[in-house]
Amino acid sequence: MADSVVLDPVDLHILRLLQNDARTTYRELAAEVGVAPSTCLDRVARLRRSGVILGHQLRLDPAKLGRGLEALLSVQVRPHRRELIGPFVERIRTLPESRALFHLTGPDDYLVHVAVTDTADLQRLVLDEFTSRREVARVETRLIFQQWECGPLLPPSSGSAGTGH
Repeated sequence: MADSVVLDPVDLHILRLLQNDARTTYRELAAEVGVAPSTCLDRVARLRRSGVILGHQLRLDPAKLGRGLEALLSVQVRPHRRELIGPFVERIRTLPESRALFHLTGPDDYLVHVAVTDTADLQRLVLDEFTSRREVARVETRLIFQQWECGPLLPPSSGSAGTGH
């Protein structure tokens, strides 16, 4: 929490609105949160400078791009050493099928979200890009049937930190 930024209710409202639609104009944001457009512009610029806002992303439908099958790959790397995991991470990040890569604790070292054309493409990906690597000890595949976006990310409210609320 040492790197957290103090945010007031106006900042939180701006963040909530931008997370729901990053294309919202400053004029629309200002009207919604009740401040002048110039104030809104200054606040968003401060949120960017402080690292709260990291950027804007375009969300695409993988199925409409010919990648209608998504999966999560749990990957175990052995031995788990820097000189092996660096090249592994860089390779996985360059694969066109990779959507997200997470470094984990527990029995699996990585969780990779992939989007492929079909089960044959998934099998090819696992065999050619994962299990063929000497440092990959195990890959477990889980198909994604459906996924949902969740609400906007906001800091914990006072009194709820660590309580799961």
